[in-house]
Amino acid sequence: MAFRRRTKSYPLFSQEFVIHNHADIGFCLVLCVLIGLMFEVTAKTAFLFILPQYNVSMPTTDNETVHYHYGPKDLVTILFYIFITIILHAVVQEYILDKISKRLHLSKVKHSKFNESGQLVVFHLSSVIWCLYVVVTEGYLTNPRSLWEDYPHVYLPFQVKFFYLCQLAYWLHALPELYFQKVRKEEIPRQLQYICLYLVHIAGAYLLNLSRLGLILLLLQYSTEVLFHMARLFYFADENNEKLFHAWAAVFGVTRLFILTLAVLAIGFGLARMENQTFDPEKGNFNTLLCRLCVLLLVCAAQAWLMWRFIHSQLRHWREYWNEQSAKRKVLVAPRLAARLIRRESGYHENGMVKAENGTSPRTKKLKSP
Repeated sequence: MAFRRRTKSYPLFSQEFVIHNHADIGFCLVLCVLIGLMFEVTAKTAFLFILPQYNVSMPTTDNETVHYHYGPKDLVTILFYIFITIILHAVVQEYILDKISKRLHLSKVKHSKFNESGQLVVFHLSSVIWCLYVVVTEGYLTNPRSLWEDYPHVYLPFQVKFFYLCQLAYWLHALPELYFQKVRKEEIPRQLQYICLYLVHIAGAYLLNLSRLGLILLLLQYSTEVLFHMARLFYFADENNEKLFHAWAAVFGVTRLFILTLAVLAIGFGLARMENQTFDPEKGNFNTLLCRLCVLLLVCAAQAWLMWRFIHSQLRHWREYWNEQSAKRKVLVAPRLAARLIRRESGYHENGMVKAENGTSPRTKKLKSP
């Protein structure tokens, strides 16, 4: 990883050089953009990378407020924050996770899962706090009708747009990290599944102007993910500690129910009762029956898939648990049976008489005289 002291050097721009120095390379690119702010000629270009674009001043009763909408220039901003995320990823790995994993002495498989859960705990926990702050300050929790009223929500506050850009940057950065972290081939399909799932849902909410509903759904989903990855970290520290897994299992099903209910309420009932139901991409209006059905099917299919995987993993866990319990019982019963066999073979008492190994009396028989 980046920022480490290494004794081994690699050829410049070779594969190993890029893997071991990718965070340093990203830091140099970010530094070049920041230096560009110092000069008037390059300042406008540098601001294009750093700040959200497409700002619009909207008059209010007191003063003017600045809102934002999306456009192609957002890709440049997302690219900049992808490099920021790569740097933060390397810092968390180097100064937190590597120091903890050295004390635990984990195997290669557990070490890989520990790093994955450690990174996701930091990201999900910070996202939950940030998302909760945005939802509370914007009043989406106190007024649930605001999730579908005044649709399309084309103009976003700064903190809402910046939150979505950072979310997209994080999940896009997770794709090259599979290469940089040398993730095992067996783990790549599983990680690609949930990375693409997050990208589709976040980008869909952002591009279809369902940002308010997307914030609430992300808050519910990330809260569950925090519990799961914290449970994995505690399990790697102590394999007997499974209390957080039970808490996560209880919360998981409830979260799926809340997400489905909220999606059906906002899209199936709220948007369906809106007067403006015309397909107009220029104005950001996608409130048509076909679009609503596609979004609901996507959300329902994702939740059903997650629930199926959860049930499948729970059944497998219970099956392994009962197999371990039956194996322990066999181990406990085997010494008892062995002890009984030893007693029978070496002789035992029956009706006050000592029997020999073959069950006959140990007394010598008298020979009859002819």
